[in-house]
Order: sequence, then C-alpha cells, then structure tokens
Amino acid sequence: MLKTQIAARLEAAFSQYGFAEPSVAQLKEACQVSLRTLYKHYPSKEAMVVAALAYRHQRYLAFLLHEHPPVGVESIIYIFNRLEQWMLEYAPHGCLSMNAIAAFPDNQQINEAVQTHKTAVHQFLAEQSQRDDLATAIFILHEGVSSAWPVLGRDAVTAAQQVLLTLFNEDQ
Repeated sequence: MLKTQIAARLEAAFSQYGFAEPSVAQLKEACQVSLRTLYKHYPSKEAMVVAALAYRHQRYLAFLLHEHPPVGVESIIYIFNRLEQWMLEYAPHGCLSMNAIAAFPDNQQINEAVQTHKTAVHQFLAEQSQRDDLATAIFILHEGVSSAWPVLGRDAVTAAQQVLLTLFNEDQ
C-alpha cells in the first residue's frame, strides 16, 4: 500500500514539476516519507520515474473508461472528450510519458515503460473503435492532441474529433 501511495505522489510531483527540477530530496518531501523509505521502494530517480509512469498508465486507462458509451465512433469521440478533460486537469504540460523520454532519452527502463503504455493505449483505441483499419490513425490523433495541447489547448481536441468523424464517415 505504501509503495502505491509513493508512486501516486511521485506521479503528481513529476506532473507538476517536470523531471529535471525536482531533486530526490524534493521528491521525498512530496511523497511524505523518509529518504530511506523512498529508496527502499525506488532505489534511483529513474526507478521513481518508472513507478510514476506505471501508476499514471493505470490511472489514465481507468479515467478513459469512466462511463463511456458502447464501442464504435461514439466511444472514440467520448474518449477524446475525456482526453480533453485529462489534459485540462492532469496534463497541462503535455504527455508525461513523452516528457519522461525527453528527460531520459537513453534510459531503457523509462523507454520500455513508455512503450508499454503507448502500446496499451493503441490497443485500447483499436478495441473501442472496433476499427483495426483505423486504429493507428486514431492513435496518432490521440498522440497529436497530447503533444499539441500546451500550444493549442481545446482546439487540438476539436480538430482531432473532426478528423475522426471524417474518417468514420468515409467508410460508410
């Protein structure tokens, strides 16, 4: 239980402060544990990043699944509405996973955590759309919203949803 609480607090700290700014001492304070306890569960800053990313992954997928409509285009439009809400509330600086890769480009564990997350999101979007032929395009739109959010905000979601409706309508 404590390990999960620490991961949750690490996620919040990295989301708020980024990856370069917080020192391990600052992360310890954010987690409200001793340095010994923090290092017992996560022996390096990189391990702390991986834990935060894994926690965020679970939280993000649960967030997307909250009260969504049945599969198909309605589900995908709903998911993009949820993405907008997520960006407003939890990711105003863009995708935490991509920010982690930017901060630690050569760290294999962090890259694998991001790859796992992105693969699962791609698969989730394929399942919800029931359109394997559009799954990659939907995923790219999802990633585009996350990347463009700090610059475009809600306009990124609106543009992505318009493209999605066009993609789904062209095949009917």
